[in-house]
Amino acid sequence: MQLHILVGTVHGNATEVAQTLAFAAADLGFEPQVLPMDGLTTAAFAQDGLFLLCCSTTGNGDVPDNAQALYQSLDLQPQYLGTTRYGLVALGDSSYGDTFCGGAKAFDTRLQDLGAQRIGAMCEIDAMLADDAPAQALAWWAQWTAQIPQQQAAPSAA
Repeated sequence: MQLHILVGTVHGNATEVAQTLAFAAADLGFEPQVLPMDGLTTAAFAQDGLFLLCCSTTGNGDVPDNAQALYQSLDLQPQYLGTTRYGLVALGDSSYGDTFCGGAKAFDTRLQDLGAQRIGAMCEIDAMLADDAPAQALAWWAQWTAQIPQQQAAPSAA
């Protein structure tokens, strides 16, 4: 099964996490594709497969610059996304209080408003606490993949 890993990042931390998860996905039989969010629109969700958004937070709880076009298109080009299943890996800094992981949380709200269904809990990686963000994401990954409905799960690696 195809796994589209969409990356919104400022300094590359979300990209590092996404690449780590792509290796783990391939080990489970998924066909992972890591895509920067640069220039993507709502049409990106028309592809078959599962989606995983790895998104950092910038400014005052905002999505990164490279994710702005996709984020805005969810409002400007709304489409019903009822067949879209996704997971979220949020990177943030808890010292910013209420805006912690705001970039991914903003995507989560917009996707759900359009009918997309999140699988499992969001992975929240706190820069103040996590010295190994990829390892924290991998621990979440094991729980997330266990929650994927069987009809959508990747075949077991032989």
